[in-house]
Amino acid sequence: MNLSTLINNTKAFAVNLWKDEAGQDLVEYALIVAAVGLALITTVNQLTQAVVSLYQSMTQGLGSIGTQQ
Repeated sequence: MNLSTLINNTKAFAVNLWKDEAGQDLVEYALIVAAVGLALITTVNQLTQAVVSLYQSMTQGLGSIGTQQ
């Protein structure tokens, strides 16, 4: 086998590897699941902070009812 044949075989292997799409769907689905999970975590975190803030303002408001004269 000469150098030219080796280069052509390597080039053909690289082209076939580049065009091979087996397993690509799994990677795409994993990226989608990761993005959705990150969005859900962020949303739940912000929602939790909003609910805690609302609860604190309600308890402070109810606590101040008895102190007014």
